Amino acid sequence: MPLDGATAPARVVWAPQPGQQHKLVTCPYMEILFGGARGGGKTDGVLGKWAVKAQRYGVGFNGVFFRHEMPQADDLIERAKEIYIPLGAEWREQPRQFRMPGGGRVRFRPLENVVDASKYQGQNLTDCAVEEAGNFADPKPIDMLFGALRSKGGVPVQLILTANPGGVGQQWIKHRYIDPAPRGMTPLIRKLPNGAEHRYIYIPSRIQDNRILLANDPTYINRLHLVGSPELVRAWLEGDWNVIAGAFFPEFSAVRHIMAPRTLPEHWARFRSFDWGSARPFACHWWAVSDGSIPDIARGCLVCYREWYGMKPNEPNVGLRMTAEQVAEGIRDRERDDPKPVSGMMVGVADPAIFAEDGGPSIAARMTQAARVVFRPADNKRVPQRGAMGGWDQLRSRLVGDADGKPMVVFFSTAIHAIRTLPTQQHDKNRAEDIDTDGEDHAVDSIRYALMSRPYIRDAERQKPRDSWDAAFNRDAEELRDWRVA
Repeated sequence: MPLDGATAPARVVWAPQPGQQHKLVTCPYMEILFGGARGGGKTDGVLGKWAVKAQRYGVGFNGVFFRHEMPQADDLIERAKEIYIPLGAEWREQPRQFRMPGGGRVRFRPLENVVDASKYQGQNLTDCAVEEAGNFADPKPIDMLFGALRSKGGVPVQLILTANPGGVGQQWIKHRYIDPAPRGMTPLIRKLPNGAEHRYIYIPSRIQDNRILLANDPTYINRLHLVGSPELVRAWLEGDWNVIAGAFFPEFSAVRHIMAPRTLPEHWARFRSFDWGSARPFACHWWAVSDGSIPDIARGCLVCYREWYGMKPNEPNVGLRMTAEQVAEGIRDRERDDPKPVSGMMVGVADPAIFAEDGGPSIAARMTQAARVVFRPADNKRVPQRGAMGGWDQLRSRLVGDADGKPMVVFFSTAIHAIRTLPTQQHDKNRAEDIDTDGEDHAVDSIRYALMSRPYIRDAERQKPRDSWDAAFNRDAEELRDWRVA
C-alpha cells in the first residue's frame, strides 16, 4: 500500500526489449517480416505490440494471430495469457479469443490454405500475424489476408510475419524479404498495378537480442549447437537465410553445375522438357546432349541452355494464367532458331497428365494444334519402382557425375529458376526417398522428365548395350517427317 496518499508505482507487465523488439513495436509499415534465429523473441514482440495497440485504440483494435495448424498455437496462447490477463483481458476458450480491457479483440485461428483465408474477407481486421510463415509453401493464403485488413476507426492496419530459415517456404520468404535487403531494416517498395507503392520491411532478430531468454536459460545457445548438421546450426543460431538445411540434393554445386552461356555445336541432339501449369508456374527447359567435342563438358552430359518459367516478376508462386495455346506459341517462338532434326520439329517430353482427355482435346493436343509443339509422355517415376531407377536418383547420379568427376547435367546461368529451386528441395516428412511436394517443385519436375527420357548409367554399371535415346529421338523424327496439322 502507498504511504501518505502517494500513488502506487505502476506494475510493468511487459515492455519491449531494447533493439529489435522495440523496433518492431514502433514500426509503422503495413507489412513486416520479423525473423531470423531461433529464440529471437519474435512471438513476444508481436503479442506485446498488440497489447500496446489494443490499449491505444481500444474497441477499434481487432487482431487475429494465425498458425498453419491450431495445435501449433498452444504455447503461443499460453504466453498470451501471461501477458494479457494481468493487463485485465478476459480469455474465452471458445472462440479462442481475448477481450482486451479497452474492448479490442485478439483471436487465434488456423490458416492452412486460401479457403481458410477467404473466411475473413468482409471482416474488419486491423491486424494479422502469421507465425512460422516458413510452414507455407505458397504465400497465397497469407497475401489474401490483405483483403481483410481495414479499419473504421483509424487504426493503422498491419500484417506481421514471423519466420526462421528452413521449411518449405524458405525460398519465397528469402526472395521477397531477404534478397532485396539481406541485413534488413531497409524500407522495401513493391509497385502496384495502379501505380501506387506498397512499402514493407524485414526486421532481423537474433538470439543475442533476447536478453531475457539468455538470462533465464543461459545454456540455450549450447543446445542449438547440438541440433544436427553445421548448416542447421547456422540457420537456427545465426538466422542465415542462405543455408539450406536438409536439402534433398546436397550434391548440387554452383561451381560444378552452373556455367556461363556459350554457343553449343549445332549437331548436338536437342529436346525440351515441360511441366504444365496455368494458374501455377509452368516450367519448360531446353536441353542439348553433349557428344564430348567440348573438353569441359562430358560426353552424354545434358546441358540446360534455356528456361521459360511461367511466373510474374517478384512473385515466385503466382502463375501467368496462360492458356495451352499461348504457352505453345511461346515455346515455338523461343526455339525458332534452334537446330532441328530432319522432321523440322523439336520433340519434347512432358508430364503424362497433359495427355488426358477430359471432355475435349488434351492439353498436349491443343499445344500441337496451335503451334506444332510436340511432346511425348515422360517417364513419371519419382522414386525407384520394381528395381528401375526413379527420377530423383537419375538427377542425383548425374549431379555426382562420371568416374572422372565431370557432372552429367549442367545449367546455363540463365536457367535462374532451376538454379534457384533445385538446391532448396526438402525431404518429404513421411517418405524420405521423395521430395516434399508442398515446395516449389515445377522446375525440378521438368528436369526429372528430361533426365528420365535419357537414363544415365555409369560405364562401370552397364551390363549390356542399350537402345540409346538418340535412336529413339531419330525414330520420333521419322514418324513426324510427314506430320501435318489437321
